[in-house]
Amino acid sequence: MALNSVNTNSGAMVALQSLNRTNDQLNITQKRISTGLRVSDAKDDGAAFAVAQTVRADVAGLQSANEQLGYAKGIIDTTLSGLNRVSTDMSEVKGLLVKLADDAISADQRSQYEAQYTDLRNRVASTLRDASYNNRTLLTPDAAGPAGAAPTNLTSGDVVTVRNELGTTYTVAETDAATLTVAAAPADSTAAIAALGDSGDFSTVMNAINDTLNTYGSAARYLDSQVSFNKEKMDALEGGVGALVDADLAKESARLQSLQIRQQLGTQALSIANQAPQTLLSLFR
Repeated sequence: MALNSVNTNSGAMVALQSLNRTNDQLNITQKRISTGLRVSDAKDDGAAFAVAQTVRADVAGLQSANEQLGYAKGIIDTTLSGLNRVSTDMSEVKGLLVKLADDAISADQRSQYEAQYTDLRNRVASTLRDASYNNRTLLTPDAAGPAGAAPTNLTSGDVVTVRNELGTTYTVAETDAATLTVAAAPADSTAAIAALGDSGDFSTVMNAINDTLNTYGSAARYLDSQVSFNKEKMDALEGGVGALVDADLAKESARLQSLQIRQQLGTQALSIANQAPQTLLSLFR
């Protein structure tokens, strides 16, 4: 190949190839710096990008699961608030039953105690009926109960919620409010004594309330634990994705300066190589 040619400039071709490689590397570095990612799309690293996208989908699923768990937690916490109030009211119910069990009280006193008892009974039923969250309740309303007909817009039934990114569900069973409903005022002291007995109405209802409190208290603790675990899992997954696709910006910054210098030198080399044929003109002077 002729070394002194105006048609073929080998030096310029070599300089141009080197400059193009430098520009390609510079574009990659600038992309990493602007996005903060070593792998921002499939062109950078198809396998790593596919893994990252799968993990990101899992994180999105966990976020949605925690939102749904929050809804279920709202229902359970509202139910527990109502049950705690009812449990407190049951202390007053027992106090009135003890008074009604005394055969020595006058008819007028018994009438007053019965009125207080009935008001308290209605209050317990109303509390159970009002323990709803977003028109949803775990305590199945008793339409025939002392507080009257159940609200028509109230939905009852088991609460089934998604608990993780795989769609696994967790179920909280409903409770029949009739088992928590206080019976009508006893007709006499004998009936009041019977209600206070181990198998009497008061003990039965009180035990049912305590059992329900324990059940929903355990469910609330489970949901809190699941939400906390999901958050920890999201942090771990995001950390793994970061290790896989995040760019080392300190390294990329140093690389950027190096490539910028190489780009300037490459441009100068190409300029010098392009001027080489001009020297051949001196041979014809």
